[in-house]
Amino acid sequence: MSARILVVDDSAMNVKLLADLLTVKGYETIRAASGAEALASLEAESPDLVLLDVMMPGMSGYEVCAAIRANPAHAMLPVVLITALDPAKERAKGLDAGADDFLSKPINQAELLARVKSLLRVKTLYDEVRRQKDELEQWARTLERRVADGVAQLERVGRLKRFFSPALAEAIVGGGADDPMKSHRREITVVFLDLRGFTAFTETADPEEVMGVLGEYHAAMGRLVLEHEGTLERFSGDGMMIFFNDPMLIERPAVQAVRMAVEMRDEMRTLSAGWRRRGYELQMGVGIAQGFATIGAIGFPGRVDYGAIGTVTNLAARLCGEAGPGEVLLSQRVNAALEGEGLRTEAAGELALKGFARPMPAYRLLAD
Repeated sequence: MSARILVVDDSAMNVKLLADLLTVKGYETIRAASGAEALASLEAESPDLVLLDVMMPGMSGYEVCAAIRANPAHAMLPVVLITALDPAKERAKGLDAGADDFLSKPINQAELLARVKSLLRVKTLYDEVRRQKDELEQWARTLERRVADGVAQLERVGRLKRFFSPALAEAIVGGGADDPMKSHRREITVVFLDLRGFTAFTETADPEEVMGVLGEYHAAMGRLVLEHEGTLERFSGDGMMIFFNDPMLIERPAVQAVRMAVEMRDEMRTLSAGWRRRGYELQMGVGIAQGFATIGAIGFPGRVDYGAIGTVTNLAARLCGEAGPGEVLLSQRVNAALEGEGLRTEAAGELALKGFARPMPAYRLLAD
C-alpha cells in the first residue's frame, strides 16, 4: 500500500505541481487549500506525511503545525514546512512549531523526494514499533486473563482433588465430565474402614507418634483409593469413607470396591507388622455396602465437602463397626455382585445393627 501525503497550499498551482510530482513517484496525495481544510483532511484521511506551506491566509503553516502536534494521535506524523522566506530566519520558528523538516521555494525536486522518502521510512519504523507495542499490550492482557483463568482452574482442580482422582478432577474442570457438586441421586458402593485398637493406642502414645502412624496409614490407603478410582468422601482420624460409581460411572462398582479392600487388607498386614515391632497393636476393619444415595456439595460458602447421604452409608459404617481386626464385612447386595469374580466369601450371620429395624445379613470376605 502506497504512502498517503497531504499537500497543503493556498496556491492551487503549487498544490498541483507537488501532487503531480508525488503521484508519478507512486505516492497517493490528498489536497488542501487552507489550514482549516488541512486539519479536517488530517482527521478524515489519516495521511502518512504533510507538506505544509508556511504563508497562507487564515491559519499560517506554523499554526497548522502547532495544531497537529497538539493532538497526541499525530505526535509522530512527519510535517515538512515549505516557504519562500529566508530559511535561516524561518527554520527556528518551524522547529519550534513542531516541524520535522524545512524546504525552501523554489523546491528542488530531488531534495523533496529524498526528504519525503527519509521521513516516511522513519514513520514506517515508528508505526511498526507502535504496532508491536499494541500487540505486546494485547498479549499481556490476554496472558493476564489466561493466568487468572489458569489460577482459578488450578484452585478448582485442587479442591476437587480432595475427593476425586487427579485425572477425574481435571476432566471435570475441563468440561469432560458433569459437575458432581450439583445434588443428584445414584446407586453407589460405599467402603468404610477404620483402625482397631486406635483409641487405646492414642491413650498411651505421644501425639507425634499418633500423627506419624496416621500419616503412614492415610498415605497407603489413599494411594489405593486413587489407583482404584474411588471417591474419597471423608477421612477423620483413623476412619475413611470411599464410594464408587460417582462421579465416574463404573460398570461393576461393587467388584472394584472389594478389590480395593483386598489390596488395603494386604497393605495393612505390612503396616501392622511394622507398627507391632514398635509396640503398636493396630489392625483395620472394613465394611462395604451398595445402594442409592443423594450425592453433592455439602457445606457453606468457604467450606464445602462432597458427601453422600443415604441408608447405604449408614449400613457400610455399621458393618465396619462390626468387623474384627483384618476383617472385611459385605452387605447382601455387594456379596451378590461378586458372583463369578473369583472373590470368596462366607456368611457372617444376621447382624443387629444400630439404626436398622431388623437384623441385616452380612458376609465375610475370605483371604485368597
